[in-house]
Amino acid sequence: MSASGSKRKIAFLGTGLMGGPMARRLLAAGYPLAVWNRDAEKARPLEAEGATLAASPAEAVKDAEVVFTMLTDAAAVASVLFDSGCAEALKPGAVVVDTSSIIPDAAKDHAARLQGLGIAHIDSPVSGGVVGAREGTLAMMAGGDAEVIAGLADVFSVLGRVTHVGPSGAGQICKLANQQIVAITIGAVAEAMILVEAGGASREAFRNAIRGGFAESRILDLHGARMIARDFQPGGSSRNQLKDLNAVAAVAEKLSLRLPLTEEVRDEYTTFVSEGGGEKDHSGLLLHLEALNTAVIKTSD
Repeated sequence: MSASGSKRKIAFLGTGLMGGPMARRLLAAGYPLAVWNRDAEKARPLEAEGATLAASPAEAVKDAEVVFTMLTDAAAVASVLFDSGCAEALKPGAVVVDTSSIIPDAAKDHAARLQGLGIAHIDSPVSGGVVGAREGTLAMMAGGDAEVIAGLADVFSVLGRVTHVGPSGAGQICKLANQQIVAITIGAVAEAMILVEAGGASREAFRNAIRGGFAESRILDLHGARMIARDFQPGGSSRNQLKDLNAVAAVAEKLSLRLPLTEEVRDEYTTFVSEGGGEKDHSGLLLHLEALNTAVIKTSD
């Protein structure tokens, strides 16, 4: 809440697959909200629900106390914040919360540049997909000043559960680690589905049988169901999954780390995306792995 006790004014930049439902929850919680999206049609439905539709990022952030960004990558975030006049339009004391998934060094750079303008910056990428964004159950990994993060408790609580994980950039490194786990687990579930079917068992029965055991996970629950239904409309696209795995690889190289499981699943996503799977859900990696085994298994899309 603001010092006066009224709901603080929020701007939301990037109202696509994830940003749209996040912004909608803030609106439903009663926060005055200005929204901007590069494709204005993706933000227009929020206008009908009470948001102010801005023509530019700078217009959206005017007088905002909190600014959320949910954009494609580090280049997009930098462009919106620093090339569009947005940073200069922010009022001193405002807080920028970047929920995009970008490389840690970029988050640190953005924080330093904003600090010079009297603006606080929190890198707080999220996990939980479109379902979590819609239901307010996102896991938010926040890097930056602990007091600033604590001061946004009322706002974060509308979106999910926030954890302060360290200084600027720490949120992004934790998100990359999260994406490692997601990608490797998707690969493991997909390979298990292929093994089960080739061996003569039912994929659906297999998934039901192991629920509640040591192999239980949200990936098995949600993405295992997608694999069985063969529903690969994107909640999180394979292209974005690959982007995150490439960022993991860059950080690992910088830290002189060998991460063989991550390297292998990154190679598989690279091939899947190059063959046209980039806009399919990341659980669609199953399709690529099935294609490697067409002589053994038969499937129908």
